[in-house]
Amino acid sequence: MMWTAFLATWRAMLTDKGALTLLFVGGVLYSFFYPLPYTKEIVQRVPVAVVDQDRSSMSRQMTRFAIAHPALSVVAVTPDLPTAQHLLWGGKVMGVLIIPDGLQTDVLAGRAAQAHVAGNGLYLMLNKVALNGLAEVVGTVSAGIELKRLAAGTPSSYQASDQRSPIAFDAVPLFNVKEGYGAYVVPGVATLIVQQTLLIGMTMLFGTWHQRRTFPLAQRTAGGYAGMLLAFASVALLNCCYFFGFVFWFQDYPRGGNFGGLVLLLVLFSLAEAAFGMLLAMLFRTRERGTQLMIATSMPILFLAGLTWPVGSMPVALQWLRWLLPSTAGIQGFVALNQLGASVYEIRHEVAGLAGLFVVCAALGWRRYNSCDVSQVTASGLTRPAKTN
Repeated sequence: MMWTAFLATWRAMLTDKGALTLLFVGGVLYSFFYPLPYTKEIVQRVPVAVVDQDRSSMSRQMTRFAIAHPALSVVAVTPDLPTAQHLLWGGKVMGVLIIPDGLQTDVLAGRAAQAHVAGNGLYLMLNKVALNGLAEVVGTVSAGIELKRLAAGTPSSYQASDQRSPIAFDAVPLFNVKEGYGAYVVPGVATLIVQQTLLIGMTMLFGTWHQRRTFPLAQRTAGGYAGMLLAFASVALLNCCYFFGFVFWFQDYPRGGNFGGLVLLLVLFSLAEAAFGMLLAMLFRTRERGTQLMIATSMPILFLAGLTWPVGSMPVALQWLRWLLPSTAGIQGFVALNQLGASVYEIRHEVAGLAGLFVVCAALGWRRYNSCDVSQVTASGLTRPAKTN
């Protein structure tokens, strides 16, 4: 009975064009479409302007350093501040370096000197790169001046460098080696894509079955329920394997940290996702309602997972309720295993959360499934015409 239900559910999925598109084609399209804006990983050549009111050798050096900076593209050098403001407000530049008059004179006199940077806060990533790049330009010039002063009182430039930085610091990214946005956000969102496409496809199927009052199997047995659950879990498993096995390799994201732990979490996540989806899908009476709900809740679910929003900033109630979603433990666990190389012990909370969610949803889903009112159907999923008096 279980394998009959398994095959009948697969047959129903493959013969429903809408569900087939979401369950299988949707993930493939997302795997190429969603990472596309992040293919370059790091923002470079952000347009900036330099307001040189000092017109000194030091200000010209700052301008040359800004031109040479790999993250910046100097599109205008002007002594007129309103001109730079017009470029910034018009969106033609994302940042402005303002070198005030008398900067070099203050530096040579040993007085505190200041250079100013401004950015366009409407574009967060561009604004960050522009401000950081311009700040690095000012810092590099300032460090060079400090080294010259130290070199005047020391025998060599090496000693001057050691005096300025007595503790060596070398930043080496261990996991997100490119420090790119795509490698940060796409691995977590991939899990959400698997979840949402599966849930939408399942709600479409169950909505259709409810409207037509048909199910793939007439018999309401534990084996039939288990067969349907395994069929949906196999879809989640296949989609996860596609993303973690092919997409991460094709997009060159960090991957393969802990294969054994990944297999364990894949099984638990697929089962929990299928059980959660069946319980949720049996609450819908129409084919369209599930699609509307899943699309509207996708972004809040991503925030609740704690990937792009710190968990400590959430209300305490949400910190607990978010574990009712398979994506919470799935995103945290898969990122830890795939990208960070965590051990199974280190993701024990995620493992326990998925196992507990599977048991609860499977029990509630079986109770709901056993009480659903459907028409008489054959084992192949074809409706048998009802007799009329």
